[in-house]
Amino acid sequence: MAPQPTMTDVGASSANGTRGAAGRPCPADLSPSGKLDAMTDAAAAKSAIASSLPAKPRIFSGIQPTGRPHLGNDLGAIRNYVALQDQYESIYCIVDYHALTHVHDPETLRRQTLEMAAALIALGLDPERCTLFVQSDRPEVTELCWLFNTVTPVGWLQRTPTFKEKRQTQPDDVNHGLLTYPVLQAADIVIYKASLVPIGKDQAPHLELSREIVRAFNSRYGETFPEPQPVYTQAPVVLGTDGTRKMSKSIGNTIEVLAEPDVIRKQIMSMVTDTQRILRSDPGRPQVCNVCQLHRHFGEDYEEIWDGERTARTGCFDTKKLLAERIIAHYAPARETYKELMADPARLRRILDEGAERIRPIAEATMTEVRERMGLR
Repeated sequence: MAPQPTMTDVGASSANGTRGAAGRPCPADLSPSGKLDAMTDAAAAKSAIASSLPAKPRIFSGIQPTGRPHLGNDLGAIRNYVALQDQYESIYCIVDYHALTHVHDPETLRRQTLEMAAALIALGLDPERCTLFVQSDRPEVTELCWLFNTVTPVGWLQRTPTFKEKRQTQPDDVNHGLLTYPVLQAADIVIYKASLVPIGKDQAPHLELSREIVRAFNSRYGETFPEPQPVYTQAPVVLGTDGTRKMSKSIGNTIEVLAEPDVIRKQIMSMVTDTQRILRSDPGRPQVCNVCQLHRHFGEDYEEIWDGERTARTGCFDTKKLLAERIIAHYAPARETYKELMADPARLRRILDEGAERIRPIAEATMTEVRERMGLR
């Protein structure tokens, strides 16, 4: 966890006494009437931030434009997005600015952005029940990112696991965006005054850095943003077709659920199962077999399937074949919707433009408030 800024970091001292956030005198140095004024100011600040928050809890999440999502994306994130859109005021963003840290071909970025948008809608996001937009269509967030940079110590960013990982995975392209990636993440969340972020527990450290940045800003300039809180989701870690590593396009171990059925069958039939089950007559271990574990998401009879593997009534080939057919059937309606949307890019672009326009007033109001607090207006 990154260290919190101290009052000496965010305030300034003078001969007349210590001065706190936004240069206000600390109550301990004031007369009784001064203390009352300070308490009144503090209450007013809390009231101001409360009045600028949404009436219904607002949730935000961003997803990289990697093209069509794979099975891990759906089970690990998108299904939760769909469920949460009826519980909260939900804002979902396709983060193309973030993608620029590793995607440098303009046509690829445009295509993958539209593909991700079409896939999210096909898999259940309803633009009438949530806001779906593209990050760069609300460029105010880049201004807030820069302003957040001025309150974020470099050491916080250099210690993030993601930056260390990216230095290894793309050593020839360690750009500044990789370092300040978490700052833009924080800006993404709080520019819309979102107070909730859906994450798996393994992502908690990333959100904590956003919280630290918000604390640093609020300490220096006064209460402006809510500290984003996690909404922990039951997001499974989905292993890839290799059976050992998390499903990822960069590794090439994915199941492309919106691909043609023959592609899905080929990917699933190539899956590594229980490496200790050599012969068809050997008993299996469903608790370590990736194919068996995926069956739990596509049928209530998964325990019966597991028992078949455990007792060798069924073989790995049979279990994989059944999984392929169930996945193909489950995603058939989404596959058709995806094709329709991709065949009508103007309609898709209109949906995204409407989402960006819907949240324009929020972003603009936030930046007006921030500029005033920082002395830019």
